[in-house]
Amino acid sequence: KLFITIVWIILLILIRKILLRLVFKKVEDYKSRYTWRKYTTYVLYFIIIFLIGKIWLNSFNSLTTFLGLLSAGIAIALKDPLVNFAGWAFILIKKPFEPGDRIQIGNNAGDVIDVGFFQFTLIEIGNWVDADQSTGRIMHVPNGKVFSEAQANYHKGFDHIWHEIPVVLTFE
Repeated sequence: KLFITIVWIILLILIRKILLRLVFKKVEDYKSRYTWRKYTTYVLYFIIIFLIGKIWLNSFNSLTTFLGLLSAGIAIALKDPLVNFAGWAFILIKKPFEPGDRIQIGNNAGDVIDVGFFQFTLIEIGNWVDADQSTGRIMHVPNGKVFSEAQANYHKGFDHIWHEIPVVLTFE
């Protein structure tokens, strides 16, 4: 079983690398490459977990019944991680923001640099410095915030943001 598991994992990793190499030859946009890399990683993890379960657990059918009964307890115990995982799915499907977008969610504002299973990462802007410049701090925001906080995306809709520049005029 161990040998078969290792062979499947190596085979799936090779298939992912070959697929990414073929895609990267045709796609030059960095956002598209990033998206392909992330999605193929998610699919790879899902297939590996499924195959390991199928190989190592002989009674996989009765396991699904057990998991169905156990899921109610897990949903209560792991409420926040499940909400964050649902937020990740919402971000991937509805795309309220993508890596590279400048967003504000609640009191947090910054440039999105990564979207993970449970949190997304921002480079903070404007907290300690003026004119929405980067502070250099990395913020990890739970994905569940997309359900409970107001969101503003600086990159969606209109390409420019109106920003006031105060000019002092004297009588002299």
